[in-house]
Amino acid sequence: MEKGDSVHFTESDVVGAKVIDPTPHGDDRGRFMRVWCAREFSEHGLDFSPVQGNMGFSVRKGTTRGMHYQVAPALEAKLVRCTRGAMFDVVLDLRPDSPTYRKWYGVELTALNGRMLFVPELCAHGYQTLEENTEMHYLTSAFYSPSAVRGARFDDPAFQIKWPLAATVVSDQDRGWPLVEF
Repeated sequence: MEKGDSVHFTESDVVGAKVIDPTPHGDDRGRFMRVWCAREFSEHGLDFSPVQGNMGFSVRKGTTRGMHYQVAPALEAKLVRCTRGAMFDVVLDLRPDSPTYRKWYGVELTALNGRMLFVPELCAHGYQTLEENTEMHYLTSAFYSPSAVRGARFDDPAFQIKWPLAATVVSDQDRGWPLVEF
């Protein structure tokens, strides 16, 4: 393997969710880094085969999106990366049989750090922009399926997600997900 081609995987507080740091190779042209490799993901226990790529762009700092996931038959894992600006990225475990059920983990992803977050199936995903004009890109293991889309409220007291900023922009859909009842 050539210098700068590998990625480093770090466990998060949510079982199966991993923080992934590329090893950039820089020179006078800029930088190059690998962001996905089936072999390396498999060596770290991640069976992830992307079938779709999506991008999001948020104009305002504090824009909060999520928490989204898909259920069977369209279970979806995600690999999320910030390509412009900065964002606080969150994974929320909604797998009832998981030892980290209802726990969340957040990490700062920026265009400069190149860091990524792997979100397992049946874990909700959301993010908040930390800068204006932030752009994100993510790969998914399943095609978008409107009938399989579900969500959890970004501000649901049951999860107590600690967003770094006050939410400035939130969609009606994301404000409308039902609260979890115990």
